[in-house]
Amino acid sequence: MKKKIIPVILLLAVALGVYLKVRSGGEFRYSGTIEATETDLSARISGVIDSYGAREGDPVKKGEVLASIECADVRLAAGLAAEDFKRADELYKGGSLSKENYDRLKYKRDDSALKAEWCSVKSPVSGRLLYAYREKGELVAPGVKLATVADLSEVWAYVYVPHDLLAKLKAGMEVKGFLPEAGDREFAGRISVIQPEAEFTPKNVQTRKERTRLVFAVKVSFPNPDGTLKPGMTLEIKLPE
Repeated sequence: MKKKIIPVILLLAVALGVYLKVRSGGEFRYSGTIEATETDLSARISGVIDSYGAREGDPVKKGEVLASIECADVRLAAGLAAEDFKRADELYKGGSLSKENYDRLKYKRDDSALKAEWCSVKSPVSGRLLYAYREKGELVAPGVKLATVADLSEVWAYVYVPHDLLAKLKAGMEVKGFLPEAGDREFAGRISVIQPEAEFTPKNVQTRKERTRLVFAVKVSFPNPDGTLKPGMTLEIKLPE
């Protein structure tokens, strides 16, 4: 009975291998991890976090307020400085105030207004809020990281290729990427950077033989207008053989 089972298992294994090869067209693909430009947003003024304007994973627009800091004292000082300058402007036009005092009050008004703007932490780019590091009610100091925003309009992945393949590659060359989790959905990309110096294959490559081989890093960029490709996803890239 065992002798009959073993040949059947072997046949099934061979059939599965043929199926997988046909499914991928028998082509070799390089695997890379999607990355995106990430911007860390930090507090520029001391205060207590009043609220977050978005939750982790939400899309955000350029200029959108991501975090509000309670700083009533700063806003109060800005209002007083504005009133002082308003009176100074009238006195200066009437000849009752020196240019030096006028400029000093103008600087104080502008400086106070700028600090009041820092109470609202805004996103410098359109993208997606990846991380919110603090909670409402926490006291933060200048330089404390509050959030990270990723610009997903264009993403990239690094693949590592042997020396023999470099002659067939050049910056600007169009290539294709495939997303296995989406039924091998195809994405148009281009080679943006080819590193000029060799390096060892990354440690996450499975076999010891492959890890000790010298390869060249190739950066492949992909337009991502709908945000389908996200940091951390694995993308398979087809390069010229």
